[in-house]
Amino acid sequence: MEPPGLDRQIAGLAVLGEPARRALYLYVADRQGDVGRDEAARAVGVSRSLAGFHLDRLVEKGLLEASFRRLSGRSGPGAGRPAKLYRRSSRQIEVSLPQRSYELAARILVTAIEASEAPKARNALAKTARNIGERIGAEARTRAGPRPGKKSLLAAMVAALAARGYEPEAAAGEVELRNCPFHALAGEHEEVVCGMNLALLEGVVEGLRLPSAKAVLDPAPGMCCVRLKLRTK
Repeated sequence: MEPPGLDRQIAGLAVLGEPARRALYLYVADRQGDVGRDEAARAVGVSRSLAGFHLDRLVEKGLLEASFRRLSGRSGPGAGRPAKLYRRSSRQIEVSLPQRSYELAARILVTAIEASEAPKARNALAKTARNIGERIGAEARTRAGPRPGKKSLLAAMVAALAARGYEPEAAAGEVELRNCPFHALAGEHEEVVCGMNLALLEGVVEGLRLPSAKAVLDPAPGMCCVRLKLRTK
């Protein structure tokens, strides 16, 4: 018997099988703000009408969200028609065959930690997360080569976090994490999951031996709850 929702998940992935549609999705998903049809079409080298067709198909399947806004910022007569804009949706797609439910196991474990009155349960979670983060950081440092400099270590950290779904982006004085790999859990168990996430990323910085970086809790809509602040001096 087919597990509930599996058909919908597979359909969501199948819609990305068309190369131009997949390129449009990846472009929009990588942008922080709204993307119009003209911009998306230019970015992937297709016509505006074809881009609109594929973008609307992605909205229909729940992979993108659409809104309308006048790009000129003006209103009233002569301001022009509102443009249709697209951004990545919050929908999450995961398919495993045969069906697995690691998220359910994680939810059970986190709920058990929340229910425990013993502080050592949360301390053990933070210690384990930090240790795993240190291993990730140490592996990234090794890949950066012998005697890596600050720039190489920063690039290694960004690559390691990208490989784990954080979607890191270096900005002025910090590395923004544009995706939370634990989004579904964090929405229900924010305190425990964000604390675990902070400990994990503190461990990554420690394993890299990159003292110019510091992981701090700084929740923002649509972003990971942790940012990596960078000292410039």
